[in-house]
Amino acid sequence: MSKRRRSAQRADAKRVAAQIAAPASPRSAWWAALILVVINVAVFASVRHFGFVRYDDLDYVTENAHVKAGVTWEGLKWALTTGHIANWHPLTWLSHMLDVDMFGVNAGLHHLMNLGMHAVNTLLLFTVLRRMTGGVVRSAFVAALFAIHPLHVESVAWISERKDMLSTFFWMLTLLAYVGYVRNPGGRRYAGVLLFFALGLLAKPMVVTLPFVLLLLDVWPLQRITLWRDGHRLIEAGERATLTRLVLEKLPLFALAVASSVVTVIVQRRWGAVGSVTVYPIGLRLENALVNYVAYIGKMVWPAKLSAFYPYRQSVSALAVAGSVLLLVAITIGVVRAARRHPYLLVGWLWYLGTLIPVIGIVQAGLQSIADRYTYIPLIGLFVIVVWGAAEIAERGVRPRVALLSAAAVGLAACALKARSQVETWRDSLALWQNAIDVTGSAYAHYSLGAVLVHDGQVDEGITRFREALRIDPNYPDVHIDLGNALNSRGAVDEALAEFATVVRLRPDYAEARVVYGNLLKTRGRNDDAIAQYRAAVRFNPTLASAHNELGNGLTTAGQFADAMTEYAEAVRLAPTFAEAHNNLGAAYARQGKSAEAMDEFFEALRLKPDDATFHYNAALTLERMGRSSEAIGHLQAALKTNPQLEPARRALDRLGRTPGTE
Repeated sequence: MSKRRRSAQRADAKRVAAQIAAPASPRSAWWAALILVVINVAVFASVRHFGFVRYDDLDYVTENAHVKAGVTWEGLKWALTTGHIANWHPLTWLSHMLDVDMFGVNAGLHHLMNLGMHAVNTLLLFTVLRRMTGGVVRSAFVAALFAIHPLHVESVAWISERKDMLSTFFWMLTLLAYVGYVRNPGGRRYAGVLLFFALGLLAKPMVVTLPFVLLLLDVWPLQRITLWRDGHRLIEAGERATLTRLVLEKLPLFALAVASSVVTVIVQRRWGAVGSVTVYPIGLRLENALVNYVAYIGKMVWPAKLSAFYPYRQSVSALAVAGSVLLLVAITIGVVRAARRHPYLLVGWLWYLGTLIPVIGIVQAGLQSIADRYTYIPLIGLFVIVVWGAAEIAERGVRPRVALLSAAAVGLAACALKARSQVETWRDSLALWQNAIDVTGSAYAHYSLGAVLVHDGQVDEGITRFREALRIDPNYPDVHIDLGNALNSRGAVDEALAEFATVVRLRPDYAEARVVYGNLLKTRGRNDDAIAQYRAAVRFNPTLASAHNELGNGLTTAGQFADAMTEYAEAVRLAPTFAEAHNNLGAAYARQGKSAEAMDEFFEALRLKPDDATFHYNAALTLERMGRSSEAIGHLQAALKTNPQLEPARRALDRLGRTPGTE
C-alpha cells in the first residue's frame, strides 16, 4: 500500500471517529434495542400459529426431498449446484435444511425463525446507523419503521422469504464490518467485508447493489469524501482523487456482484423465469419501472391494499409515465441541490433508487409487476430521509419538536396496527389468496385459490375459480392444465382432454403439459396419440425425465420393449432419484431375463420409496424367478402391509404356499 493511500485512509478514520465521538449513553441504546425487539414481537408473534402456504413453501420445504432430509452431504452438494425455483442461493437452502433438522416440518417454528432473524436485522440496522452517526433516537426510529412497516410483512410472514431475512442479515454485517474497516483500515478487516458480502450473495443475489451503497455511505455519514466543498460542482477537483480511490477500493466487491448477477441471469434463463422481450417489450418494461418507483413510494406513505401478488401491467398510460418521470426528476433535482447542506437526502434517495434496480422490472423475472418483499432493503433509504429530515425540523424549536414526536408516535402506531392486520393474511393459503382476489381480482389470484381448494378436496369450488381465472385471462396455460386435471378427477374426461388440447395449442413447447396430456390420452385407450405427445415433450425438453419415463410406458404398451428400455435408462440418468423410473427399468430388465440388473433397479427404487407396494411386488416376482423364495415372500408381505388390496401380491403369496403374516 502506498504512503499516500495509507495517509488518506488515516484521514478517513479520523473523520469517522470525529463523527461518532460523542454518542449517547449506552443505557439509552440498550433501552432502544429492547423496545425494537418488543415491537417486533407485538406485531408478528401470531405467525407462531401459521402454517405453510401454497406459494413456494412446497418447493422450498414441504415437498422438497433435499430440504426435508435436513443437512446432509448430498443436500449440501445439491444446494451448491441447483437452480431450483430459478434461483441460485445455496445458503438459503442450507438455512431451510437446518430448520428441518431442528424443528422438522413444524411450520410455526419455521415462522418464528423468520421472526427472530427479522428482529436481529432490526437491531443490526439500529447498531449500524448508531455507530455511523452517533444518533440513538434517529437510528431507533429508522429501525422501528423497518421493523413494523406493513410492506415488510411479506418478507417476515412468508417462510419462503427466508432469503430476505438471511441476505439482509449479511448485508448489515457487511456494513458493520465496513465501518470497522474505515475506522481502522487493514487487510483482515477488508477481508471481513468481502466475506459477509459473499455470504449475502449466497443467500439472495438482490444484495448486488451493496458496493454502490458503501460508496453512498462514504459521502454520508462516514464523510470520506465531501460534496461541494467550495464551489458549485458536485465533486470538486481536489476530491476526484479521493473518489477514484474509494471506487478502486470496492472493485473486489463489484467483481463479486457482477459474478453473482451473471450466475443469476443464467439460472433464471435456464429455468424460464426471465420474460422474453416478445412478452415484455423493453419499452413496456421501462414504463413499468418508472411507475413502480413511484408506486413503492405511495405504498410506503399509504400502505393500503397490500397483496401477495400484483399482476403485471400489460399497458401503462402515458399520463402515468409522464407523471412518474416528472416526480422522480423533481425529487432528484431537489435532493442534489440540497445535498451540500443535507447530504442524507441524496444518500437516502440514491439508496432507494439503486437498491431497487435488480427487481424494478428491467430484467423481468416472474409474473408480478411489483412485490412488497422487494422493499425490504430499499425503503431504508427513504426511512433515513424521513427521520433525519424530521429531526432537523424538530431542532428548530419546542413546538415543532412536540408536533413531530406526536406525528411519529401516531405513524408508528398506525404502521403497527396495519402490519398486524396484514400478518393475518398469511395465516393460511385460503386467507392469502382470498386477500389477493379482494385486492387485485387477478387471474393468478383466482387460479391460486382454485389450486388450494382442489388440494383441500373442494374440487367443484376449485373448478369455479379456475373458470373465473380463464374468464379474466383465457390464454393462461397453467389454469387450463389444473382445470383439466380437476375435470378428469370428476370423470369429465372429454372436457379435460379439451383443456389440454388448448394448452398445447397456446404453448406448443410446454413439455410438462404434453406429458400430462399424453397420460390422459392413454387412459382413453389412445396409446399412439399419447406416444406422440411424449415424443413432442422429449423433443421440446430432452432433459425432462418424466417425459422419457412416460414415453417408455407408452412404448411398453405398444410392445416396443427395446425402445422403452432406452427411455427408462435415460430417465434414470437424468433423474437418479426418480424411483418410478428405476422400477420401470427394472421391469424392462426382467422382461429380458436380466434378473440381477432388474434387482439392482428394484432395490434402488425401494431405497428411494421403501413403502411402495408395486415396487415390492415387482421385486418379489423377480426374486421368485431367481429361486429366492424366502426373500420374495418378505417383499410380498411388505407389499400387502402397504396395500392390502393388492390382489396379485396375495395370489403370489398363496402360490408360494404362505399367507400374509406367517413367518
